Amino acid sequence: MSSSGCREDVTFLSEGESIAAWFYPAKCSSDAKQPCIVIGHGFAGVKEARLDAFAERFSDAGFACVVFDYRHLGASSGQPRQLVDLNRHRADWRAAIAYARARDDVDPARIALWGTSLGGGLVLELAARRRDIRCAVLQSPLIDTFATQAEAPSHARRIAVATVRDLIAVLLRRGPYTIPAVGPYDSLAFMTEPEAEPGYLSIVRNAPAWRNEITARTALQLALFRPARRIRDIVCPLLVVTGDTDQITPAAVTRRKLADAATATYFSYAGGHFDGYLGLQFGRCADAAVAFFKRTLQPAVEERQDSPPAA
Repeated sequence: MSSSGCREDVTFLSEGESIAAWFYPAKCSSDAKQPCIVIGHGFAGVKEARLDAFAERFSDAGFACVVFDYRHLGASSGQPRQLVDLNRHRADWRAAIAYARARDDVDPARIALWGTSLGGGLVLELAARRRDIRCAVLQSPLIDTFATQAEAPSHARRIAVATVRDLIAVLLRRGPYTIPAVGPYDSLAFMTEPEAEPGYLSIVRNAPAWRNEITARTALQLALFRPARRIRDIVCPLLVVTGDTDQITPAAVTRRKLADAATATYFSYAGGHFDGYLGLQFGRCADAAVAFFKRTLQPAVEERQDSPPAA
């Protein structure tokens, strides 16, 4: 295990694969067991693509953080490379939560989740299914692929052809057929909205592990990804962060799909899908999340009552 400053490089297993992660201890915290935020990226993302910036802010505010790469991506193991498999992503989230809860310096009763884009949708699913999550932040979340897609029919046909080619490669036990994660408008890539390519490239400047290619078979799972259907099952507090000009996960769609979320509060920033990672809007999004975590990750009432009185 190596470290960079106060950040530790750690690994844990997810269904037999090694998950590469960072652990950030809480700074300026007097708690022997710290509240912990588990942080995961969006579609094709790696932890160096600005997740470190959020974790540093949260650590400075008194929260431990576990930041991880999904299997097949970044520094985590898994073959083939560049496979985005939502079921494996879900298992990786569960493994990251289990790792955080098992640490001696983490309070297992104060686990929070922070997910962005596709990761935000996966966090919504987790919050709906589990009762051991204290709270969750969804930043520019993908919560219903069908409702957010506005691609041209010609683009959809090319993605379908690429998907078939990749599935044939699987059957023939050949290497995967991949296409770019992001590209120019109407190119053969998963994300081709005008803001997608420049926005994504702006957050991976310091992420040498990131590769702009993804297995085409991923399109099948993405087409059926609709975590908003579980919204009424959520009982923990949610903070939903949206960009007012987001073309990839439009704020209007997000708010409409989450209209029945009784525990949700909202924060809006000025900009598109990727602006919340950088500059002024990053600071506003991080500050909103810190304020939310400070409200929701306090020790439970019975824990405070059991604590010795201050001298």
